[in-house]
Amino acid sequence: MAIYFVIKNMNSYMKKPLFFLFSFLIIFSCSTRKKKSDSTFMKGFFTYYNTLFNSKEALETELRNRDKSHKDNFYAPYIQLLTYEEDASLLNDLNNGNSADNPGFGNQQMGPPSPNSNSNNSSKSATVLQISEAKALKAIEKYSVLKNGVEKNKKMFDAHIILAQSRIYQNKPLESLDALNYIFTHMSKDKRLPLAKIYEAFAYSKMENYYKANELFLALKQNKIKKNYRKMASLYYSEMLLKNGKRELAVDELENAYALNKNKKIRSRISFLRGQILANLGKNEEARESFVTAYKNANDFEFEVKSQVEIAKTFNGKDDDYEGAKKYLENISKKGTYVSRKNEFYYALGLMANKAGKPDEAKEFFAQSLKEKISDPQIRGLDYYEIGKAYFEKDDYLSAGAYYDSALVVMNYQPTKILLQEQSGNIKKLTANYYLIKKNDSILSLAKMTEAEKEAYFQKYIDGIRAKEAIELAKQKSEERSKGFDTGDYSANSIFNTSAQASFADNPGSSSKGFYFANQNAVSRGESDFKRTWGDRSLIDNWRTSARVNTLQDLKNEALGNTSTKDPRRLETAFYIEKIPTDGSAILALKKQRDTASLGLGRMFDSYFGNTKLATKTLYDLVDVKPEDDVKLQALYQIFSMNYEKNPESAERAKAMIISDFPYSSYAEYVKNPKNANFSQSSADVEKTYAEAFELYQQEKFEESKKVIEMALEKYPKDGLVPKFALLNAFDTGKTSGKEIMILQLEQIALNYSKTSEGLKAKEMLKYLKSDITIEKTDDNGAVISDKPVQQTTTIDQPVTDPNGGTEVRGIPSNSQKIGPPELKNRPKSPTNN
Repeated sequence: MAIYFVIKNMNSYMKKPLFFLFSFLIIFSCSTRKKKSDSTFMKGFFTYYNTLFNSKEALETELRNRDKSHKDNFYAPYIQLLTYEEDASLLNDLNNGNSADNPGFGNQQMGPPSPNSNSNNSSKSATVLQISEAKALKAIEKYSVLKNGVEKNKKMFDAHIILAQSRIYQNKPLESLDALNYIFTHMSKDKRLPLAKIYEAFAYSKMENYYKANELFLALKQNKIKKNYRKMASLYYSEMLLKNGKRELAVDELENAYALNKNKKIRSRISFLRGQILANLGKNEEARESFVTAYKNANDFEFEVKSQVEIAKTFNGKDDDYEGAKKYLENISKKGTYVSRKNEFYYALGLMANKAGKPDEAKEFFAQSLKEKISDPQIRGLDYYEIGKAYFEKDDYLSAGAYYDSALVVMNYQPTKILLQEQSGNIKKLTANYYLIKKNDSILSLAKMTEAEKEAYFQKYIDGIRAKEAIELAKQKSEERSKGFDTGDYSANSIFNTSAQASFADNPGSSSKGFYFANQNAVSRGESDFKRTWGDRSLIDNWRTSARVNTLQDLKNEALGNTSTKDPRRLETAFYIEKIPTDGSAILALKKQRDTASLGLGRMFDSYFGNTKLATKTLYDLVDVKPEDDVKLQALYQIFSMNYEKNPESAERAKAMIISDFPYSSYAEYVKNPKNANFSQSSADVEKTYAEAFELYQQEKFEESKKVIEMALEKYPKDGLVPKFALLNAFDTGKTSGKEIMILQLEQIALNYSKTSEGLKAKEMLKYLKSDITIEKTDDNGAVISDKPVQQTTTIDQPVTDPNGGTEVRGIPSNSQKIGPPELKNRPKSPTNN
């Protein structure tokens, strides 16, 4: 009996070794009948452990490196939904869930790059990806077992997936589709096929073939696939919809992704992105709820802070409790690690104050944010920008420009920086005109005063200087008196005691020691030395290495021509009066300079900042001061062209003035019937008609060509070839009626079709033709009445005599034939974009 139990126990202990031995014998016996390389099982084994393992490791290395260098950009319109860590985590869960189907790959960390990921890899990263791709290709070449069109080695699925991933990371989506097509063709029954479909959809998204990508994602949603696959697909589908501009659908899909994904970090990112989209759609209430969810799920300090800032941005100044929201942010900024982000919370408070209609309070918050420790340079730049914007809205352009320049120095988000740089440059141009107008207006106003009025005006100004200087002198004397007194604590235990050892000397060469700032004499000398070396400096970052920065008032005084230098005669009225111009030509030059600057300022308001209302007011103010006719006409034309579609009432006065004051100008014809430059696509019939008119012109049948053009314009007033017909008609007119009439028609074309290539060509021709035109007086018989020699020109046709004025206009010079009417073959494909 005892022997039986011993044998039985031995059998139980021998089961496992016998099993492995039996397995080995089977493998060995198979290898005796067939080469090892022909074994599907062994090929699958060696695929992973010989080559594919190295490919996978290279890809994992690249993922880890990218994750370490990843930094969220909270100033872009939308954050990247998945970081590389989430990519890896997502696929790690995916493969763990399929370990039965995919032995040996349970811990792999792979995944496609997020659609918003940066494809500009370093040379090292690109090399790693090339290694991964090469190893995957080697595994496929060496261990593929393709029989009757079916891949027998299941590891080939993994090899082609890694190959597709490595190519996608190298921004080669088309090549990645080749790897995936092998799976669809030769492994169509593999249970992991949905994974390949996800990568296929993502590859099409990278190629911006959103239609195909959308079809694939929708097909995956309709099929019953595993939860892990649905979780992965929902995330990439959300970003694809966002890239395609379908923001509402992206919001819905992000809700689905939130329900499928239980990971708090991913949920936080989903909520944050969803909040950004909703905020851009103007749905602030829903956006705020989403940002609150992002804050609650955040396991990252940066995400917590940025979520709070975004919540503040969604504040509704009308309905929300401003005082309650302000108190909450002020309290949270004093707690724990949030103290290090006070500057960001003050920035958020400033935004809320602006929305609550409290601009002064907002300015204080932005200024306070600038005083706090910098946690984010972009926030500091945005503080400067918001302060500058407040000045700009008050028409204080110089102050706005100064703050914009400060913002540009510290901002690190390039798209915002580029836009602000452009706006700052425009402000500089506008500022130059603005202060030139102010300066000239002041001079012209003074020039109109009587001598008594000038005396009274400058005496008041001098009284102000005396009062100011008296205050400065009193302050200076007070400081001088206090310099001789030392109010420091010199008790035995005080650090200011001269007998105690200290690290600062009162002054160089002194044997007594003590704290430097306790001695006012030393401080005064230090201030003097500093000013002598560095001059007056504003309290700004990098004061030492930057150029000297004056105060805003200094800049304004410089722009207005005021000087801070104290002239000995500054308290004499004659000192100022003698500088006022009295010569008529000098005064006229100042007025013309001011009027020209005003015309430019009005144009800038509209073209640079889209402020048509302010531009219209500026130009009407210019018209009211009675400038020269050419400036007045340009101002009225600008007013009309800016307003005739959007604000007809504002344009009506300009139209009436142009017609009454300049009735025979091309501008009068334009305001009577302004043309719309938006034309429909040209048809074959119209092209045929134009070709006919052009051929008649070439045959010098100008009248017949004009008739064809007139019929075409009447029949097809909105066709894309209308500007070309008009230009050809001008050439016909030049041949039949002379240069002056042609110039009038070209001016009309330049006005009516200013945004087309024909309008630009008309402007070029006008510059050329106007420089050569000659008007001469003639008698009744056509003889020239002039002592000057007649300019010799070759005309297109006979000279034209004006029956009313008795003047003759010479025709177009012979070399003008180099500038001809546009041929049809040069017509752009899209006339509306000319």
